[in-house]
Amino acid sequence: MSPGYFCWTLAASPALCYRYHELSTPLSKHGEQMSKPDLLQMGALPEWDEGPLAQSFTLHRLYEAADKAAFLAEIGPRIRGIATRGDLGAGADIIAACPALEVISIYGVGFDAVNLDACHARGVKVANTPDVLTDDCADLALGMWLALSRGIVAAEHHARSGNWAKGGFPLTHKASGKRAGILGAGRIGQAVGRRLAGFDMEIAYSARTARAELPWRFIADARELAEWADVLFVTLAATAETRHIVNAQVLEALGRDGLLINISRAQNIDEDALIAALEAGSLRGAALDVFEGEPQLDPRFTTLSNALLQPHHASGTFETRRAMGQLMRDNLTAHFAGKPLLTPVI
Repeated sequence: MSPGYFCWTLAASPALCYRYHELSTPLSKHGEQMSKPDLLQMGALPEWDEGPLAQSFTLHRLYEAADKAAFLAEIGPRIRGIATRGDLGAGADIIAACPALEVISIYGVGFDAVNLDACHARGVKVANTPDVLTDDCADLALGMWLALSRGIVAAEHHARSGNWAKGGFPLTHKASGKRAGILGAGRIGQAVGRRLAGFDMEIAYSARTARAELPWRFIADARELAEWADVLFVTLAATAETRHIVNAQVLEALGRDGLLINISRAQNIDEDALIAALEAGSLRGAALDVFEGEPQLDPRFTTLSNALLQPHHASGTFETRRAMGQLMRDNLTAHFAGKPLLTPVI
């Protein structure tokens, strides 16, 4: 292999080769070797991101430190950037421990785990990775809806276990041609709506304000949207205002024939109210990709036959994860080159 190339092989796919700079550190315009910015890495990343990240930055892996407080006390003053994931974020304590911090780049679309107030106060820039994961999230939302509506998981077990020989699978419910409410009309919500149109669904959405460019019915109130809908897709960003926006009243409005699909953030759902509704049969079913306290989810969920559970993997494809890592790095590179962030949060 010629110098300056780094290759790896994925199962059932050809080797992928990425061209790296010949030097491990960047050069100034006069050709001198420049020091790499110190970067705090909050959690593990795929191997195809680790190499390029280490090529451009001096990495300090907080997640590997046995004594995180001592680790931060030692390297915190040198940290100029943070690379984090949506589930890990960066709390006020982390930000305070890094007085030279300039930028936080998130591997993921969610930024609720980053203390934005602390960033605002310090002038720290924040970027995430929107758009690149929109299609995968919307795809999984529809997959969960279809699986829940048609009992696909239980039916697969029925066929695999041999129970089919003892009798047919119980009837399920038609998925298409129903009313779909979309709670949150951002990128993912709109992508969900476009896909639902192919299933001859009547679509309505809720957002802060009506979107003139959308062809669907606007229902501002979440409870009214749930009362109108047969299936409610939750695609909201997580904020203080949206915490438990799907509460007992919304679930009651959705009704005993209603379905709930959450492809957003766990805090948007009141899990106690949801479990109570599923246990009582006052809601037909729920499909969830996110949970409070994940990966340790409320054990009551695991006993519910009318709950479809997924391990927070909406963006979990090779294609999207590579694109997320690239955008995370591109935001960091842009900042330290004195350019605007590509996808700023603040």
